[in-house]
Amino acid sequence: MGSSASAPPSPPPPNPELNEPWRKFDWGKKEELKEKLENFSPSHPDVKDIKILVAGQIGAGKSSFINSVDSAFLGRISSRAIVNSADGFDHSFTQNLKGFTIRSRGKKLPFIFKDIMGLEAKVLKGSQVEDIISVVFGHVKDGYNFNKDQPLTREDPHYISDPSLSDQSFCLVYVIDTTTVQFTDDQLIDKLKIIRQRISDKGIPQVVVMTKVDEACPVIKKNLKKVYTSKKIKEKMELCSAKVGVPLCNIFPVKNYHNEIDTDDDIDVLILKALEQIVQLADDRLEETDS
Repeated sequence: MGSSASAPPSPPPPNPELNEPWRKFDWGKKEELKEKLENFSPSHPDVKDIKILVAGQIGAGKSSFINSVDSAFLGRISSRAIVNSADGFDHSFTQNLKGFTIRSRGKKLPFIFKDIMGLEAKVLKGSQVEDIISVVFGHVKDGYNFNKDQPLTREDPHYISDPSLSDQSFCLVYVIDTTTVQFTDDQLIDKLKIIRQRISDKGIPQVVVMTKVDEACPVIKKNLKKVYTSKKIKEKMELCSAKVGVPLCNIFPVKNYHNEIDTDDDIDVLILKALEQIVQLADDRLEETDS
């Protein structure tokens, strides 16, 4: 009797990388980006600081993104925006509206990040959506304590009835966890779509910052510079664009500072490139307003 035929060899696993980066990116432009942002000034004479609202899902890294921007300019790890590092938290650690200036080489830069309570899918009422929209349009003073059960009312001392241009936010940044894009709750997506529609009617641009790219893709965990050759990250970004409705050109994959004790040029340049687009979009919208 002849021996049985051996099983054919298993095909090699698919290559997780593209042959060429799908988005052009210059990793050597960190200092150029920093200098450009340091020299930025708002296009409107009545506005000294452009407000940028940072919103997103709980645990995605809203506050960490603000800290990472600060770190990229300071050249050291910053933790001014308090973050929650505990496992399993299911509610927002940020409870009050607070503005964060960014500093570089001893001066404050002319843009301010507004940190807001994280979106909770299980909160079925519209309080979070209405509060975010109110912050964008400048109706909310810093220090306001977010209430899941009721949005800000006109009777509240933190309500601004006639906001100036300086009170308003001219770009909304959604921070979304790359590892959970596929499983993001439909209720949360619905909230983002409502917010997007309401502020888009007023011409407010939106940008998505996708965090934790190193956790979403082992190729990037080994080498951050492969972020734009990673098939998985490209798919995640395309899925995010389809779900949230923000065009792909306004979606930026980043890695926030988390366990590092020193800054890193590759992390910084991804953060700074996202910030450059955010600031440009915000200023373009500000320029369109009446003097």
